[in-house]
Amino acid sequence: MSISTRLEQVRTRIAAACTAAQRPAGDVTLLAVSKTFGADAVREAHAAGQRAFGENYIQEALAKIESLADLRAQLHWHLIGPIQSNKSRAVAENFDWVHAVDRLKIAQRLSDQRPDHLPPLQVCLQVNISGEASKSGLAPAEVAGVAKAVAALPRLRLRGLMAIPEPAGDIEAQRVPHRALHALFERLRADGLPLDTLSMGMSADLEAAIAEGATLVRVGTAIFGGRG
Repeated sequence: MSISTRLEQVRTRIAAACTAAQRPAGDVTLLAVSKTFGADAVREAHAAGQRAFGENYIQEALAKIESLADLRAQLHWHLIGPIQSNKSRAVAENFDWVHAVDRLKIAQRLSDQRPDHLPPLQVCLQVNISGEASKSGLAPAEVAGVAKAVAALPRLRLRGLMAIPEPAGDIEAQRVPHRALHALFERLRADGLPLDTLSMGMSADLEAAIAEGATLVRVGTAIFGGRG
């Protein structure tokens, strides 16, 4: 099955989930997670109308961004994986969005290293919403303090929250952590932070995430196929 066909199927799923949640389909952005797939796959998805792409691994992403330099003005590159301090400059100089900010030190480095000629780097705070020991992310109780500090940094724009909830078997169980992240998001908004992005939901649980208010879903396998 072609990438364009898979993309259309995912868009149909998103539209149906929005209808079920009584939300406009335009409320939800599709982020195509292209990690481990080559520049040709991104180019094919672009030809099918996709513009936002998510990458987990910085070196792999930088090579892809360079290979697709002719499309740079049309593509939005999102880093959704962890950031080591020694890679923060490359991230600040090459990406449009970062979803996995999980400590203030990294946010400060990204702000300091974001070139003046580029627009502010769009960032989300990663929240360990399921409390898994193996997962990165801020504990929910830490989020408000870090969010206020990040929002004050000059070369960043804090857009919202991101989470990768623990897998669950049915849609009702999937909805629980997404609901908790949405509640945290709304508390921050009530405190005066102008957030607009809830990055949650992937190939297996995007319906649950959209039902609970996701504004951006990160889909890889359902678009590009299984990874080796």
